[in-house]
Amino acid sequence: MTYLISVNRFKKRLENNQNNTVIVDVRFQLNDPDAGRKAYLDNHIPGAVYMDLNKDLSGPPGKHGGNHPLPDMKMFTAKMGKIGIDHDTTVVIYDQANDMFSARLWWLLDSLGHEKVYVLDGGYNRWVEEGNKATDEIPELEAKEFRAEFHEDNIVDIEELKEKLGEEQALLIDSRAKERYFGKTEPLYGKSGHIPGAKNFFWKDVLTSDGNWKKKEELEENFSSLPKDKEIIVSCGSGVSACPNILALKSLGYSNVKLYPGSFSDWISYEDNKVETKEE
Repeated sequence: MTYLISVNRFKKRLENNQNNTVIVDVRFQLNDPDAGRKAYLDNHIPGAVYMDLNKDLSGPPGKHGGNHPLPDMKMFTAKMGKIGIDHDTTVVIYDQANDMFSARLWWLLDSLGHEKVYVLDGGYNRWVEEGNKATDEIPELEAKEFRAEFHEDNIVDIEELKEKLGEEQALLIDSRAKERYFGKTEPLYGKSGHIPGAKNFFWKDVLTSDGNWKKKEELEENFSSLPKDKEIIVSCGSGVSACPNILALKSLGYSNVKLYPGSFSDWISYEDNKVETKEE
């Protein structure tokens, strides 16, 4: 997949001293927000800088807008510049394994029009498993000017979502686990179920049983029920685990794919909005 980079290819890139590469560590745990930063300070891929889901890749949560609203884009682009990213920079992002947080940063940079962005397939775990070094040394970074314009047409808000679903202009998919989709369990929010009309495509289904990204043929089978000529809106709980599905769909040539950033946490913040628990 064009948005992934293997450990071997990444290692060769570093060994060949290809300049202007920024490595970003985005390890995170939703149930322990400090765990990712602590893991980074303990050991990380040499040269990597840490970006935090809550502090860097999201804005502050409010009553409406979901639990992980998008960051202020001016502040976000300024942060990208401070860690050494400009128009010509190749960015390699890694998580603990093939987790959702690397895809979130990939999506943010992709939505800013940055083309050279890759997710390290297998993440930190595979880097270490293949015998590569880790360090606790914090890199010195050279700030650059990152000029980018956010593509607003990559997202939909709740009003646009309702309009497009009501007029059957788009398909909505829910990236959460089936148990949460059906409302059988809900560990994070006060209501359970899903947005009426949403079809379930669990984000981990883009991965094999051993956690590897699926090959193109397997991904095509996973999304075979989704037409490529229809607008697809991707949601989850708060706009994070939707991103692996977006990455997979775009890699397959689905061009009209949008994120509903607020997702289920935004939807249920409006008392009048109904939730569904049956298969759509």
